[in-house]
Amino acid sequence: NAKKVVRVALYLRVSTGGQSVANQKRELEAMAKQAGWKIVEVYQDKGISGAKGRNGRPELDQMLNDATRRHFKKLLVWDLSRLGRSLRDLISITDHFQELGIDLYVHKDAIDTGTASGRLFFHIVGAIGEFERERIRERINAGLARAKAEGKRLGRPEGTTKDKVKHQT
Repeated sequence: NAKKVVRVALYLRVSTGGQSVANQKRELEAMAKQAGWKIVEVYQDKGISGAKGRNGRPELDQMLNDATRRHFKKLLVWDLSRLGRSLRDLISITDHFQELGIDLYVHKDAIDTGTASGRLFFHIVGAIGEFERERIRERINAGLARAKAEGKRLGRPEGTTKDKVKHQT
């Protein structure tokens, strides 16, 4: 029974140009070697804040595109903050990976979604995201109800039709 080699990618990021991704890379390469994983790609965003989304981080964008093409089976990061600073971004990325069947390994926290406890992490992050979306919807509905109770008219101004709106643009 030959063990199938797991194809992995590394995602490395540092916030300032004066920092180096060398430590992250060294530790992740050692982990991959120890586990018998094959590194097929290394993505490095240097001098870019984690607060920037996919559009502001070219290597993150490329990694997510390659994930969609299933170039790798597992992504290794040194720390979750390397992937993103906002919970929304992390939820988006982990949801995307879960849909694609791609595992995530977070070295600093020893999270591996290829294991039962790691999958629990995916579910917890997903539940937090669902909770956040529900809270936002509740706040929007409460605001609409308050505006209505104050007598504000919601929706299009009177006399405006879809045809009139199309002609104004």
